[in-house]
Amino acid sequence: MKFSLASPKEIATELAERIRLARIARRMTQPELAERVGVSVGTIRNLERTGDCAFSTIIKVAQALTLEDGLENLFAPGVTSIDALLDMNRAKRTVRKRASR
Repeated sequence: MKFSLASPKEIATELAERIRLARIARRMTQPELAERVGVSVGTIRNLERTGDCAFSTIIKVAQALTLEDGLENLFAPGVTSIDALLDMNRAKRTVRKRASR
């Protein structure tokens, strides 16, 4: 699936299916995954059905399924030009200052 052409709901559904398939491929039940992650079975069921849960749960599920390498580039900044690289470096140095009172 090309995520750039999909709606947020379609992306969530696709990721939910990927999580379900990864769990099954590892011969793990929903209760086993829930125990490893430290959430309820209902949370895992909902995640696999809708893709909806807390972001921290997604991270824990990825770790439990040994898929954490897939998180490496999740929000990695894309550099398409020298100007974009300079902007990215400027953004790293920018510190918000508190308004004077």
